[in-house]
Amino acid sequence: MNQPSASSTREFPWWLLAAAIIAATIAILIAASDLYSQVFATVSKGVAITVFVTGVAFALASLIGLGTALMALSGSVVLRQIARFYVEIIRGVPVLVLLFWIAFAGVPAFVALWNLVTTPLRDAGMLEPLLVRDVSLLWRAIIALTIGYSAFISEVFRAGIQSVDGGQIEAAKALGLSRVQRFRLIILPQAIRIILPPLGNDFVAMVKDSSLVSVLGVADITQMGKIYASGSFRFFETYSIVAYIYLILTVSLSLALRALEKRLRQGEAQRSR
Repeated sequence: MNQPSASSTREFPWWLLAAAIIAATIAILIAASDLYSQVFATVSKGVAITVFVTGVAFALASLIGLGTALMALSGSVVLRQIARFYVEIIRGVPVLVLLFWIAFAGVPAFVALWNLVTTPLRDAGMLEPLLVRDVSLLWRAIIALTIGYSAFISEVFRAGIQSVDGGQIEAAKALGLSRVQRFRLIILPQAIRIILPPLGNDFVAMVKDSSLVSVLGVADITQMGKIYASGSFRFFETYSIVAYIYLILTVSLSLALRALEKRLRQGEAQRSR
């Protein structure tokens, strides 16, 4: 009878098995304990906000990041310099500081500028003045995460696009494909294999960094935990549950991204045969 080789034994995801056992044990503890059940029920109310903030901010950051990457690779010196300025400045500011700046400086400045520009429309009775309180703290947090992560995602897209063989792009030009067609049919399908792993890492990182929105009072997982802990003084139980929920979210996302990467590699291998 064939014995399993040492290499195949090492390839078995023992870490995942251990993590699953720990997660199941904690789930049983939560179900069996009234205290932990109450903490979990309270904290889990913030899951929807965390998912919403992360999903919207990541989608917007990806769009802005792609646009910035295309500017950085354009033939215009002005566009390249604007893109480089944006990326370097935004990457140099901590996300937490950016969050405070957008919430309490950037949005009020934008509202003041908007009201100044739209003064003729307001005088004509066609538009109501915009107030700072009209922009919720939730959307201020989303804007801050969008801006903060778009600079990092821009570099991911730029590196992926530049990894495509220049000969294929020249061949596409010779065939008469337009710039948009070259990007859609030639560049993006090949670049996505390079882009996906770091882009997935940024997505998982944003799930964790979304906890920073709690400093603005946004009712995400962390904020719900802070509220419960400050009222009950059950800090160990509360923040253990908070960490547990975040781990469930991030590990699940990581596994899903790895499965997607594996599927893409298999599809590419089949096409190359």
